Amino acid sequence: MRQNLHTHTTFCDGKNTPLEMVQAALAQGLDSLGFSGHSPLPGTDWCMNQSTVPEYRREILELREQYKGELEIFLGLEQDILSPLPDQPYDYLIGSVHSVLRGEEMVYVDESRESFLQGIQSWFGGDPLAFAEEYYRQVGTVAQKTGCQIVGHLDLICKFNQGDQILDTSHPRYQKAVLGALEELSSRNVILEINTGAMSRGYRTQPYPAPWILKAAREMKFPICITSDAHSTEHLTFAFDQAAQMAGSCGYQETMYLTKQGFIPERLQTF
Repeated sequence: MRQNLHTHTTFCDGKNTPLEMVQAALAQGLDSLGFSGHSPLPGTDWCMNQSTVPEYRREILELREQYKGELEIFLGLEQDILSPLPDQPYDYLIGSVHSVLRGEEMVYVDESRESFLQGIQSWFGGDPLAFAEEYYRQVGTVAQKTGCQIVGHLDLICKFNQGDQILDTSHPRYQKAVLGALEELSSRNVILEINTGAMSRGYRTQPYPAPWILKAAREMKFPICITSDAHSTEHLTFAFDQAAQMAGSCGYQETMYLTKQGFIPERLQTF
């Protein structure tokens, strides 16, 4: 079964309409497609707002009916840890941390390299490891706070850290923070996504999370799913082969797929 549950459309910061994403999914041989628009978050321009959520829900559900028998379509939401909880049901939620709060200011980990560096300097005394510790403290609580089934891009803080240019990911403080987040999440029955989104944008050469994190997650018995965090039709299945190969090299033999009956394990396969 070929599936992508992490996709964005023109309802938030994606480039294509839901219909265009559905047509591309069929053309690229997907069996099912999940839509996961960014949850409303006041003060942002990359999220849906409360007034557009009903239209988002209506359009996805209409497409589900229109393409019944051709493509299984799921209505999801990427639920930011700082967003208000949704007041309507969804087929699934992806819990994500994109920023940490300092006072009333959101300090983003993935907006730009410049804003990331500025946040480290202004709010964490120039100590990138202190930023990482706060970020992973939040990640550890994302399932509890959002009620998500999937934890999105666990080490998003490394989006601009190719080659450890900013963060020393081998440092004991960094690794302790990561493992602490995994320990907190381990009792929540959540799925970790292997996410190729930063690869498709040219920021990383490997998916989230890093292989050493994925190996630790495997030891803790976290299930996984493979997504591309697609913001356009061309990236719907971006680097799925590489993600599957990495999962296999880290000891995984199965991935989780969403069905009408819920998530089920399927044998890991290349695409």
